Amino acid sequence: MTSTTSVSRPADDLRVGELRPSQLLHTYGVGAVADLPNLSVMILGLDEWALEQAAIVPEERLLAAVRSKLGNQVQNLRMPPYTPEDPNDFSGAWSRIGVPVAVFPGWLRCTDNRCNRLAPADSGLFHLLPNSFAPDQTRYIHSCRESGRRRPTAVPARFVSACPAGHLDDFPWMYFVHRGAPHGPDHTLKLVERGTTGEAANIFVECSCDEVKARSMAEAIGTRSELVLPACRGRHPHLGTFEPCTEQTRTMALGATNGWFAMQLRVFSLPHAENPVDSAVAEHWPGLQVVADLPRETARLVLPTQVMWPQLERFGADEVLNAIARHRDGMQSGAVEDVDALDIAGPEWLAFTGRPQNHPDFSVSDEPVPPTHRNWLSQVRLVKRLREVSALYGFSRIDAPEWGSATSGGPVQEENRAPLTSSAPSWVPCAETRGEGIFLRFDEQRVATWEQNPDVIRRAGTLRAAHRKWCAQRRTAAEWPGIRYLLLHTFAHVLIREFALECGYGASGIGERIYARSGNDPMAGILLYTAAPDSEGTLGGLVTLGGQHRLGALIDQALEAARLCGSDPLCADHNPVAHGRLHGAACHACLFAAETSCERGNHFLDRELLVETFSGRPGGFFTP
Repeated sequence: MTSTTSVSRPADDLRVGELRPSQLLHTYGVGAVADLPNLSVMILGLDEWALEQAAIVPEERLLAAVRSKLGNQVQNLRMPPYTPEDPNDFSGAWSRIGVPVAVFPGWLRCTDNRCNRLAPADSGLFHLLPNSFAPDQTRYIHSCRESGRRRPTAVPARFVSACPAGHLDDFPWMYFVHRGAPHGPDHTLKLVERGTTGEAANIFVECSCDEVKARSMAEAIGTRSELVLPACRGRHPHLGTFEPCTEQTRTMALGATNGWFAMQLRVFSLPHAENPVDSAVAEHWPGLQVVADLPRETARLVLPTQVMWPQLERFGADEVLNAIARHRDGMQSGAVEDVDALDIAGPEWLAFTGRPQNHPDFSVSDEPVPPTHRNWLSQVRLVKRLREVSALYGFSRIDAPEWGSATSGGPVQEENRAPLTSSAPSWVPCAETRGEGIFLRFDEQRVATWEQNPDVIRRAGTLRAAHRKWCAQRRTAAEWPGIRYLLLHTFAHVLIREFALECGYGASGIGERIYARSGNDPMAGILLYTAAPDSEGTLGGLVTLGGQHRLGALIDQALEAARLCGSDPLCADHNPVAHGRLHGAACHACLFAAETSCERGNHFLDRELLVETFSGRPGGFFTP
């Protein structure tokens, strides 16, 4: 079953809405502004979260990757606080358990066209009107006219200030309208719209004093904003802290898509052993260590009191205790290896290409390769059950983090990363989804031979030159993923489009994971999967496409569609070096996918690496 967690103001324990656990990682995570029907609130830092109802998620590979980013002080991964709703008690304890939020921005505007008063929420001019029966209808009101519930609603101010270092602040309304000049405390402001388009040029800030005239918000947006706005104060409103900052503040519309970018790590849950009970014990080992050191009879009594017992109970106490002893002996003898936090893809590749497995969270079975594609496709796997766990370790504003970082561990190199806590975090929030997928493994010899093709080497040189120019323009040192990655990534995108027409899921609901590595321990494969936060996963519509009698025809159709784009010849003849692009022959009409589907933000795509396009240049992997 899916679940929702409450969002509430910690000061008065007032429930103001609901969000799904997955939304608290992907859309409205720590430091993000959540736009509720009548309120705009910010999700507070992890220091304010109550952990009593935040379940620990045992996922050692993901925890090791998070530690490689944030430090070894991170103890565990936790789900957002949640207690099942009691429909018979709307004001019960469950309604007070959730994620804490605070009103942001701190300035409100009266919606009465005759008033338009603009003032801080805590100025005493606005009053919070709670609604216990419908928390999402909680709102601020202004007593400028009428009385009771007919008083006009006060809505959040439309603009805030942000900087590339991850800071966010209220827009400096008084400073802006007075052009930085000193002003007294008795000034009152109005935010007035004088047109019907809603654009910034038609929005004016007015002051009650006679010293200044109304000022258009258009002056605070774009390159002119550096001349009219103060320097950044280094504010983190989700933490309630300020820090030194040398960046210039920028005006941002409330709810803008570049106001919050999640920094995540994602892994698939893999079985630790062939025996299900051994795998389950290895997964929960951090919490079972206390049981391992006890005498067997004592351990039998203690085991049912542990938090992970509901997940182990189906095996029986004796089987679990035997598995605990085996795991302990394996650790002492060195048979159990430490988790490599820097290699997230490696263990997944081994699990997908190894022997078939059937576990509650990971079920992989063989499927015959379509006869017409056996010259390049060496393995097809149907992934009937899959569990993906995501962890949030930071966020950025204005500039998105480097695409692809969600599947790679290592020290944090993002200079614009904003923290989740005021000090080093001891835990990070996570969310889990379950679903299904299809894994395709390319023939390694065929890929390696293709990489040495002179036409491919020439095309790789062009794309690498464009990559260097792109990095120079942004003063970054992003890693070139290699021509093999571009081939597999492009193939994944053409299949996503074709699968979406057949499987019943939208293209935005089909994700990808690319396994590409040359040299030692090479990898060449793709996983296309779909997942949902429901505990039962998805409906199996994607797996059915992996049958040999359907997959071959779908691949043929996808490759045929890739030969011609609706934007050709512009798309096929696109020169990535000219503008410093990270894609070759690719555009929205042929390859680009939704942000939820692509792990690289529609970078590193090129139809020319697959088939012969309108340009006529050779080198495509599937070109005869």
